[in-house]
Amino acid sequence: MAANFLASTTLLLDSWRLCSFVNSPASGGSLTVVDQIGSVGLMGFSGFHGLDPGPGPWLSGLVPLQGTAENGVGLGLFSGLDCHGEDDDQEPVMVHAGLLQLFLGLYGNPTFQSQMRAIMANSKSIILTGHSIGGAIASLTTLWLLSFLQSNPSPPQVLCITFGSPLLGNHSLSKSLLRQRWTGNFCHVVLKYDIVPRLLFASLDSIDTQLHLLLQYIQLGQSASQITDEIRDQLFSFVLGQTEAAANGSDENEGGRSGSFWPFGNYLFCAEEGAVCVDNAVSVVKLLHLMLSMANPSSCFEDHRKYGDCVQRVSSHFLMRKGFMQGDAPKSSYEAGLALALQSTGLANQESVCEQAKDCLKMVKNTGLNPNLNSARLAISLAKITPHRAQIEWYQSTCDKSDDRMGYYDSFKRRQASKRDNQVNMFRIKLASFWDNVINMIESNELPHDFHKRRKWVNASHFYQLLVEPLDIAEYYRSGEHLRRGHYLRNGRERRHQLFDKWWRERNVVEEESKRSKFASLTQDSCFWARVEEARGLLEEVRTERSSTRLAQLWQEIDAFEQYARALIENKEVSCDVLAKNSSYSLWVAEVRELRSQIQQFHQFPGVVNGEMVP
Repeated sequence: MAANFLASTTLLLDSWRLCSFVNSPASGGSLTVVDQIGSVGLMGFSGFHGLDPGPGPWLSGLVPLQGTAENGVGLGLFSGLDCHGEDDDQEPVMVHAGLLQLFLGLYGNPTFQSQMRAIMANSKSIILTGHSIGGAIASLTTLWLLSFLQSNPSPPQVLCITFGSPLLGNHSLSKSLLRQRWTGNFCHVVLKYDIVPRLLFASLDSIDTQLHLLLQYIQLGQSASQITDEIRDQLFSFVLGQTEAAANGSDENEGGRSGSFWPFGNYLFCAEEGAVCVDNAVSVVKLLHLMLSMANPSSCFEDHRKYGDCVQRVSSHFLMRKGFMQGDAPKSSYEAGLALALQSTGLANQESVCEQAKDCLKMVKNTGLNPNLNSARLAISLAKITPHRAQIEWYQSTCDKSDDRMGYYDSFKRRQASKRDNQVNMFRIKLASFWDNVINMIESNELPHDFHKRRKWVNASHFYQLLVEPLDIAEYYRSGEHLRRGHYLRNGRERRHQLFDKWWRERNVVEEESKRSKFASLTQDSCFWARVEEARGLLEEVRTERSSTRLAQLWQEIDAFEQYARALIENKEVSCDVLAKNSSYSLWVAEVRELRSQIQQFHQFPGVVNGEMVP
């Protein structure tokens, strides 16, 4: 679908034309050139950059995307990405040190800033493109631009098209782009034998000399004959071996080794037979290996400079109706599509790798089931778990009417080992599992791209959050997790709740909500009870603190929470359990009032302690 779309438009031709110009003497050595075609703004990035031999950023590998710039330059440029990884044991988002250095240098250039402002002001769609190293700089610029445009209510569409670009970052970068739904903004065009897109699978410090000669050949246009056959063979064999290791490692651990490079976005593999677009990273790595294994040392160098012919060929292939060159016609449309895709890779007649290539393409099919069908099935699953939610609502109602007057939150937090309480906890866990699965499907691109904006799912997730997150908070403090890990808000909140907050904030609000005439059925701040627990901790600290400076700070934080809670109550944005006589909040308010009274009494009668006179 993506390959057909690109080939059926002039996007590839226009992008390559700009890449050719910026890398030619006619550009006057500019690092970027821009063009405006109607409402489409294009920016091409030069692939020519000074590369000194020997140790340096080009051989230093991956560095964290955030917090690497000196003097604060670059900090916050990629705020749209979750740069610290999803889990504590996951690598942060990392990119190639030399490429990041080039981007930061470009970003600080006034000419670049002026060009970007003009493009954003005049364009409904923006295309960023580059060949070789220029493609990697275009990718980094796209990451920055997507982050920058997040606050724009009607941002322009952004597409990055690269030609023969090296890998840029690690597996965490790939996952972060999936979470942000940005993988569709990248299309990497790769020729069948081009060595550059495979280069960073290798350990570069072990091929310093060969690498420098290759980069000279790429950038300065030096004849391949200036690179001896021995050096060329060494580089080819080494990169092929490392690419094979990456492909084999992807079977056991998607993302490969820690500290290794990993692809992201769509890959448009081009051969003389046609083109095929793949968006599954594991399949991309395997195809990068299988195609290179059919190459020879000479072709892997030459292919890097043949993208002009490739673009023309892909566009002309789209205009010709393809047929099956041999054998019987496939029995199904799926088999027909698979056969045509295999034919387009140029591996259909390579017996040694044909079946492996077919398996890669099947993997793309299996991981790319119809998003709309998945969405429909998920709606059925939502209906099936609705009774669990109803049971928790019933539990809330009975708690609010209970004679103990503790309310919903405290009843669950102080629950006994009764059958009813155990069932509610089981429903809580099952609902969490369902919504975690929804998020996993979104991040795996198994659901429509606008799924998280659809009113049905935004409302369903928000209602789940308001109903169940108080129970998650209660369980967190009941089990003593706050003593081991710290308070819930900073250390214990599940990622699903953070995402649902974002969905709710970004929803399309048709009309402003009217002022409430009665208390809400559910407290509108799903983290209210976590704030109560933190306020209780502040009060305990006040009782033991001796530093006047720290005491003043503690009382300031207590006052801030008091004002926040009072505003919620006045606006009736809390449920009745908050004001229950024996709720944690009501008890906290009483304790604060009593402590203030004691402090006031102490200041009036400093010689009185515990009701007795002291000398």
